[in-house]
Amino acid sequence: MRIYISADMEGVTGLVDSDDVQPGGRDYERGRLMMAEDVNAAVRGAVAAGATDVTVNDAHGPMRNIPPESLHPAARLIRGRPKHMGMLAGLTPEYDAVVCVGYHSRAGALGVLSHSFMGHEIEDIWLDGRPVGEIGLAHATAAAIGVAVTVLTGDDSACAEMRKWDASVTTVAVKYARDRFAAELRPAEEARAAIEKAVAARLSAPPAFTDTAVTAPSTLTVRWQSASVASTLLGIPGVTSKDTRTVQAQGALPGLYRLFGVWMRVAASLTNQPPYC
Repeated sequence: MRIYISADMEGVTGLVDSDDVQPGGRDYERGRLMMAEDVNAAVRGAVAAGATDVTVNDAHGPMRNIPPESLHPAARLIRGRPKHMGMLAGLTPEYDAVVCVGYHSRAGALGVLSHSFMGHEIEDIWLDGRPVGEIGLAHATAAAIGVAVTVLTGDDSACAEMRKWDASVTTVAVKYARDRFAAELRPAEEARAAIEKAVAARLSAPPAFTDTAVTAPSTLTVRWQSASVASTLLGIPGVTSKDTRTVQAQGALPGLYRLFGVWMRVAASLTNQPPYC
């Protein structure tokens, strides 16, 4: 059994502030180790369920957060950027399941460190008219590739967002949002034991998933904070404008997900706003 783990950081046990998750933050080095431990709990669960191949994609920010020497020896690490498929780099139909560790709720939600990919720069995203953030877009893209998201960990807001998108996904809340930069924390050992148990249980009987060639076109719509970003993106073939700050494009996932990554690189070249200001 081959398992793919996409690891974000904002939804990791114990982390609540930008100083916990951004390079240079006063608690970032501690945050990196906390991230590794949540991921390791998921790896242990996967191995207990019979996984013989586990790949971890470091999917947060610079994508160089998990210290390689701190990762469980049963897992291989995809590290660094750029990656054409970002948070899902390396995912192929040969995997049996996706596990999302440390995920967070979308922009506008009252969740810990909530945002959609680029902090304040992205105000809203819709996939086929449905509000979406990193959780829903990762889920939809994985489905298009032909692999089911089976488990997600994060704060209670992220877990609720996942259940609303797909109630069949097992969720593990490692903390409970009290505001965007505050949470009631589960004890670290308890949270990691819950991750390990949930992953082991779910992967012991993974769902049958046969949608290996989803080709129907989707529409991705993004509302930016800056009209400059939207205007510049109109230079990309296939991108159209809904208003001065909102652009959209049609295409089949996962190609549309890769195109969105290009949009973000364009936006990053035009703006320098920190993610959580």
